[in-house]
This record gives sequence, structure tokens and C-alpha cells, in this order.
Amino acid sequence: MKSIGLFTSGGDAPGMNAAIRAVVRTSISSGIKPIGIVRGYQGLIDGEVIEMNSHSVSNIIQRGGTILKSARSIDFMNAAGREKAFANVSKFGLDGLVAIGGDGTFIGAKVFNEEYGIRVVGVPGTIDNDLYGTDYTIGYDTALNTVVQMVDRIRDTASSHNRLFFIEVMGKDAGFVALRSGISVGAEAILIPETTTYIDKLVDKLRNELKRKKSSLIIIVAEGDESGGAYEVAAKVKEQFDQYDTRVTVLGHVQRGGSPSAMDRVLASRLGSGAVDALIEGKNNVMVGVVNKEIVYTPFAQATKHHDKLNMDLLRLAELLAT
Repeated sequence: MKSIGLFTSGGDAPGMNAAIRAVVRTSISSGIKPIGIVRGYQGLIDGEVIEMNSHSVSNIIQRGGTILKSARSIDFMNAAGREKAFANVSKFGLDGLVAIGGDGTFIGAKVFNEEYGIRVVGVPGTIDNDLYGTDYTIGYDTALNTVVQMVDRIRDTASSHNRLFFIEVMGKDAGFVALRSGISVGAEAILIPETTTYIDKLVDKLRNELKRKKSSLIIIVAEGDESGGAYEVAAKVKEQFDQYDTRVTVLGHVQRGGSPSAMDRVLASRLGSGAVDALIEGKNNVMVGVVNKEIVYTPFAQATKHHDKLNMDLLRLAELLAT
């Protein structure tokens, strides 16, 4: 193996730069030339590549976002777009690819491999933490800490005004961010896609909290919850319960930004290096992950089809502590 192409795709996640750094420096130490592909699959189609060296990744481990940029490529979803991408793989002499991203990235990589045989290894970079085959994804820990910091500040103002806050967090159709952040901030309720949301039960709970003379109430709502999001559930609750001054906050993309935590920097470094090792060892069409502190490799088909399951013990703990 003489040359490896690497790119970031889909939503950015804190720690992607640390993964890029690990891929580049592990490649160089193994005598392999690292080629950065700008803007993910779209950059591969357009031929936007840069030869990277150790200096290219200096002073980036602490930076959020991705120096290689990211994009969601409509062109790559079409056979003609993938044909152009493969032409550039051949043109630039890439013997393998490291794809840093989430399930959409890996689904694209799987199709690309099946059509053209180009070897691909994936690195899980998403704040959603919803991929099977790794205990944690790059960016998840940082996103959690960001949510906790923001909600702690909201709790301060909520307590000052006797307010009920509905706070919406990211996670697509998975409740991992909502559940762990909700436990961390002592939320009175956590609404996630994996469980059914009953507005009547939520209202009963709020009435009980009112009797206990609580000065503030925090409800964490996952963006993919069946209730329709924080604004929708807040409106439904207010129809039956208006004893508190109600506010809604959607944290949005602040969760995807910022300097990565120490945990994400170490995780990204291990996974980025592990991806290069996998290509050298002949592995293909797999995602590198960490399970029980050990590097493991999971086929793309399994990593994307069987999304990681929510820890039900944590859900029971959240309900217990909120009583």
C-alpha cells in the first residue's frame, strides 16, 4: 500500500481533526503517502485533493470542526457520480480510503466498495453515538459536555424565575445525547424516540413537582422524539398545565462545535490510527471501533443496520432519580 485517501463526510463532530491527525501520522510512519480529500465524497468526485504531511496536521488536535471540510453529496448517490469518484481514485493512485463520518458515510462507502472494489475503512465520527460496533463515537462526549454546560446555565435562570424549560437536543432518531445529558443535569423528564411519550403522564408529573414547590423544571427533548420536538410538546403541555412560566430552548448546532474533550481526542487518535492499521492488514468494508477498551472491526452492513441500543438501565436510573 503506497497511498491512502482520507476524508470527513456528513455532519461534523468534535474530534474529527484529531482523527485526521492520527491517520496522517500513522500513514507516514508506515511509509504510506496520505492524501486529504476536501469536502468528502463531493470532493472525491470533483478531484479536490491535497497531499498531506506531518506539518499539515500540526496544532489541530484541539480544534473543532474538520480541516478537510464536509459535505452531503447528492452526486455520490448516483452511479454517474460514483463513477467520477472512482476515476479520481485511480487518477491519484489511492490504494485505500479512510472515511470519517456516520451511518450515511458508511453506507456510501459500502456501495462504493461493492461497485469498484476500492478498499475502505470507516472511522465513526458523529455526536449521535448510534453506530453499532463501538462503545462511543467521536464527538459524543464533547457534545454531552456542551449540553450539560448550556443546561446548567439555563437552570440558573429557570430557578430565578420559577420557569419550566423544554430543551431540545440533537441525536436524530436516537436518544443517547438526551438520556445521558438529562441524567447529568438532573432533568425532571427526558423524552426520547426509544420510548413512548405520554403527555398526560408528563403533565401529572409536573403537577406533582409543583406541589413539591420546585423553583425550576427542566424537560430534555430529543429532536427525533415522536412528540414532534420541544416546541410541539411544550404547546401540548401548556394546554393542560400553565402554572409555570414556560420557555423553549433548542440548543441546535452549538452541540457540534467547540474544542473536543480529552476523551474524544484520545478516542479519535486510537480510531484514526486503527483505521490505517486495518488497511495495512488487508481489512476492508469495516468500521473501526472501541468496545470494552479494545479496538474492534465491524462490517459496514452490521454497523449501519444494527444501530446501538439504548442502555435501559440508564433509562430506569433517570426515571428513579427524577422522582
